Amino acid sequence: MKRIFFLDGSGPPFGHMLLALGGYLGGFDGNFLWNRIGAEYSSNVPVWSLRLLPALTGALLVPMAYQILLELGFSHCAATGAALLILIENALITQARLMLLESVLIFFNLLAVLSYLKFANSQKQRPFSLRWWFWLTLTGMACSCAVGVKYVGVFTYLLVLAVAGVHAWHLIGDRTLSHVRVLCHLLARAAALLVVPALMYLSFFYVHLTLLCRSGPHDQIMSSAFQASLEGGLARITQGQPLEVAYGSQVTLKNVFGKPVPCWLHSHQSTYPMIYENGRGSSHQQQVTCYPFKDVNNWWIVKDPGRHPLVVSSPPRPVRHGDVVQLVHGMTTRFLNTHDVAAPLSPHSQEVSCYVDYNISMPSQNLWRLDIVNRESDTEVWKTILSEVRLVHVNTSAVLKLSGAHLPDWGFRQLEVVGEKLSRGYHESMVWNVEEHRYGKSQEQKERELELHSPAQMDVSRNLSFMARFLELQWRMLTVKSDDSEHKYSSSPLDWVTLDTSIAYWLHPRTSAQIHLLGNVVIWASAGLATAVYALLFFWYLLRRRRCIRDLPEDCWLRWVLAGALCAGGWAVNYLPFFLMEKTLFLYHYLPALTFQILLLPVVLQHVADHLCRSPLLRSVFGSLVVAWYSCACHVFNTLRPLTYGDKSLSPGELRALRWKDSWDILIRKY
Repeated sequence: MKRIFFLDGSGPPFGHMLLALGGYLGGFDGNFLWNRIGAEYSSNVPVWSLRLLPALTGALLVPMAYQILLELGFSHCAATGAALLILIENALITQARLMLLESVLIFFNLLAVLSYLKFANSQKQRPFSLRWWFWLTLTGMACSCAVGVKYVGVFTYLLVLAVAGVHAWHLIGDRTLSHVRVLCHLLARAAALLVVPALMYLSFFYVHLTLLCRSGPHDQIMSSAFQASLEGGLARITQGQPLEVAYGSQVTLKNVFGKPVPCWLHSHQSTYPMIYENGRGSSHQQQVTCYPFKDVNNWWIVKDPGRHPLVVSSPPRPVRHGDVVQLVHGMTTRFLNTHDVAAPLSPHSQEVSCYVDYNISMPSQNLWRLDIVNRESDTEVWKTILSEVRLVHVNTSAVLKLSGAHLPDWGFRQLEVVGEKLSRGYHESMVWNVEEHRYGKSQEQKERELELHSPAQMDVSRNLSFMARFLELQWRMLTVKSDDSEHKYSSSPLDWVTLDTSIAYWLHPRTSAQIHLLGNVVIWASAGLATAVYALLFFWYLLRRRRCIRDLPEDCWLRWVLAGALCAGGWAVNYLPFFLMEKTLFLYHYLPALTFQILLLPVVLQHVADHLCRSPLLRSVFGSLVVAWYSCACHVFNTLRPLTYGDKSLSPGELRALRWKDSWDILIRKY
């Protein structure tokens, strides 16, 4: 709302933009600190409009579940059952009533599946009709929206692509179609399911980066070029800087890797200890570190080894890829140096220092070769902000590198900088870029110090393309380290299936009314059982078909397989990957998988009634059991209703009774 750049490790920006659109339409000005869960909203927060989208998408899950079952070829009764189960699932209701994105994600997941089913059914009737193109294109758009809300939406996208790929493979084998016709089918699917989602995904970030044009607290994790493209912040500092680095330039060098924190090459008058705590010795020369704050000691002067002056000549002589330079620390006039002495915390790497002549047999080794990593030619000029460079030591072939280790108190807890042998491979921590830059004019040291203290006055924002900013932001989103600390409501994927966890979302400050993320235990247990039954029946039918025994007519078998691929497959692809994720997990991460599992439940029930209950009596008994089971699910929904809506004060005894295991015991006693 304030157009300030931020980086959210939870995923792409589309979901946040939709919520922000609701806030914008409701007149929200962005002036509220979202720093404490459960805090009362001020009068300027349009809660209704901010909650409208999650509530609307959550409500639309009900008719979409109905439509999906119909498109799969199942009865209106099964479709109504699926819609009812979605309607009375307490966890889905709770998540949809708050400003959360799970209901939006599930909506686009189901929309992608429904659109593809409608497209597949249109394929049998009128391929390449307007209806056919509409549903095919909508499938791709819905998949892109799902990924744009949260990265986990890619699982459903891959599932739809897999089903579409199988159908396309069968289409290739259809000898009734000409080669041209088959090619047109494949191109249409590729355009709608690959090109359209990619273009839409790019458009989300284009709008996102266009809106967030102002500098903010999350800038530091981005590259200098990205920061300079934002209004304020670094863009204000770097405005008017010269583009090309020349001999005599005064520069600050930022490490491109930016981990564990963004930092700049730094030195100060303190020296390395003569003897480290582990007994190893050092050169006792001036410390060189990486400092995570802007400071006058971050300034360095680029010097021509063959000339003495530390000022830029007229005209300036630009530094190019492959040139050998010396780096002089601006405030102490000592040369950046490395030698065959072990680094303080990385003994397999070389110590980096600013050379102090102690008149002993340790000559200075201060020549560095410039290697522009992102150069377009071998005569590339070193550019402010835009050029990513490695500094290779001429004498030892070591590369200036940020090790990331924090020095002890004698190094003021700053980050260690080392010389790393090139033979150990390339790493982003070896890459630096010039962030602040001015042409040095003062030859005298006192005048130069005043010059270094004065603020620098190149607008490079227009040189950074949208694709460059998109790729950098995408990479940062995927690699930013999330908070892995344990949370009181965090849980493991195994806890989700058994519903052995919950989340307390809200507690009324004066009464005992509260909102918890709790699932309907009857639906969760039955959905898990239905998945197991489907898997057993599928493999049983598959084995018998291998023996040429056809228990099901071919059309029923294909419908059974497709329903399993989308529903059981949707559950698997949205659940199993969480076992591989190293992040803090919560119960709501299971809701997309649960939704697909719920859709499978009426499928299994209808299959059992139609194909396994062969006698009318057995079918009647089974139908009565299903009705009783639906009644149990409705009863549990009503029992948990106070914790779903938070509209009723509860006594301590009532709260204990609403724990799912206790309510399960109550249910067993009741029925």
